[in-house]
Amino acid sequence: MNNEYSEIAQAIQHATTVASSTIHHPEAKLRELVESLWDGYIKAKRINLHFHPKNERRLANGRADTVYNQLIVEYKKPGSIKPNNAKNRQLIAQVKGYIEDLAKEERWKERRLLGVVFDGQYFLYIRKVGRWIEDEPLPVDGDSVERFLLTLEKLTSKTALIPENLIRDFAVGPDSLNYIASNAIRAFYFALAGNVNARVKAFFDQWALQFAEAHGTIENKRFDAETLFNSYGFKKKEQRDFSFLAFFFALDTYFGLLMKLLAYQVVGFYTLKDIAGLPLTEWETLDADALKDKLQNLEDGGIFRSEPLNIRNFLEGDLLSWYLNHWNPLIEQSIRTMIEKLNQYDPETMELVPDETRDILKKLYQFLVPKQIRHDLGEYYTPDWLAERCLNQVGYGIKERDLLEKRILDPGCGSGTFLVLAIKRAREHARLNNIDPAKTLAALTRNIVGFDINPLAVIAARTNYLLAVADLIKHKRGDLTVPVYLCDSINPPRVKEQAELFDEVSGYYTVPTSVGPFRFPDTLVRRDLIQKTALLLEDGVKKGQGTAKFLERLRAELNVPDAEREKVDRFVGETYSRLLELEEKGINGIWARIIKNAFAPLFVGQFDFVVGNPPWVNWESLPQQYREATGPIWQRYDLFEHTGLRARLGSAKDDISVLMTYVSIDK
Repeated sequence: MNNEYSEIAQAIQHATTVASSTIHHPEAKLRELVESLWDGYIKAKRINLHFHPKNERRLANGRADTVYNQLIVEYKKPGSIKPNNAKNRQLIAQVKGYIEDLAKEERWKERRLLGVVFDGQYFLYIRKVGRWIEDEPLPVDGDSVERFLLTLEKLTSKTALIPENLIRDFAVGPDSLNYIASNAIRAFYFALAGNVNARVKAFFDQWALQFAEAHGTIENKRFDAETLFNSYGFKKKEQRDFSFLAFFFALDTYFGLLMKLLAYQVVGFYTLKDIAGLPLTEWETLDADALKDKLQNLEDGGIFRSEPLNIRNFLEGDLLSWYLNHWNPLIEQSIRTMIEKLNQYDPETMELVPDETRDILKKLYQFLVPKQIRHDLGEYYTPDWLAERCLNQVGYGIKERDLLEKRILDPGCGSGTFLVLAIKRAREHARLNNIDPAKTLAALTRNIVGFDINPLAVIAARTNYLLAVADLIKHKRGDLTVPVYLCDSINPPRVKEQAELFDEVSGYYTVPTSVGPFRFPDTLVRRDLIQKTALLLEDGVKKGQGTAKFLERLRAELNVPDAEREKVDRFVGETYSRLLELEEKGINGIWARIIKNAFAPLFVGQFDFVVGNPPWVNWESLPQQYREATGPIWQRYDLFEHTGLRARLGSAKDDISVLMTYVSIDK
């Protein structure tokens, strides 16, 4: 017998004697005394249990004395447990109720939980593995103490993957135990504040352009600076020359990276655990260069595109990967802390109620960004009950005939509330009609589609989409494309049909970006052709092909007719040469993917349902460039209140939600 455990057993016997002589609440005295023994053992062993014990945990059927993550300990006054379980029925029934309640609340499977009744003289274990198992009481001695402490270590090593725990660990403020969010956001912010990297500036400028189109110009907003500074830990001297725009870029970067890591952890649980275990575990031991390489592969989408995942369009054209060009010890340590904390979570908890995954990112972001700041940004999230009501009103329900083949689009999908609720309904329809998982997954990704112009919203929606179908991915046949696109559903690329004064060319589409416009001939603006063109552009630039050689390859692979050769060479050659210049300056890597996504509204086809909560940004708050770009569309639908010069310059009081509604109906 291990002397260490025998000594603890003797200390328990002494504590039991003291508790027995206590007149009032002897069970509470017993808990007080023996918990110090458990804590002393944990500290002596330097065991990092990653748990936060909760005393008097309120559950549906009462209060559990102490919950250690997956272990419930119920203390009773000495002498309460009898050697024969026939006399312990009431104690056993009480703990069974706690196990059932905790499983529902924390999203654990009941088999993952263990209940222990302890009176200082006996340990009584209760668990459920298909059926209830009630061990005979074990007298307190060195062996039984060893079993209890090893069980404590085992059952507290992982945290339930539920919104409340993620908020505790990854949100901001004093309730965030490790200040993970504020430390990471500050590291990103100060890297931006001292930035001299041309690639980072290009990414920031493109993000700022889309941020303004999604939220309105930041110059027209007034922020509660005190709330922001206090929430994220900015000191007085750090508040001088503070850039709100850089701060929100840093905030989006943190939240975006957290979502990517979480998606990889969860999707990996369903698809990779039998091959290599949970995918992020090995990342903790990597040196700085190796960790950066892993993150680069993640940000490029390579981790998701490669075998066995074969997931396309998850990380495409991501502006929030800039930090890899500003890698420093503060950023490295912040990301390591994020990874270490994520590795303490158990993705299996999502299997119990998979449809509730939609709450995770929405709730986390709402606590990550203080309510006042979200209000200042004009961010309003659609509550699930309202989205459910909208789906009911349009008739998208599980009893709809052939629901899986009905197509539904959210043209301003935000974080994906409507998409995930539609997936939930379609999956339930498939279950009720015995449709196999592979066909279900193929139908979901073909028919439930989202657009948004906000880079962070697109990452959130794609992540939510993946989480909502994660358990189906192992059944997929071939590649899986996440059908959420970073694009402008109101003002997608439009063809210039005729030449104008001083401009002799026509028949081309333009994709505007912060590094200038990219033009494409109408000949290639077909779904398969433009996607293939984008892939060839990216591959050619990476290989350093000259423009002439690239065009030769393009013409051959796309079977460009001789009659269209001149136009293709002109516009694609111009675009390719520009990408080569950007590559030489170190500011390429995303533009081909942005191009591919930008054309999505032209090729996704028509839908049976167009449902969503459009952006709410007043015309006057939109950036001037976007007002000018969308001016003709407002005029087309007679939405301007003025005529003549004021109309041409753009003057309206309407919200852009009105324009999105008109475009959605028209298209």
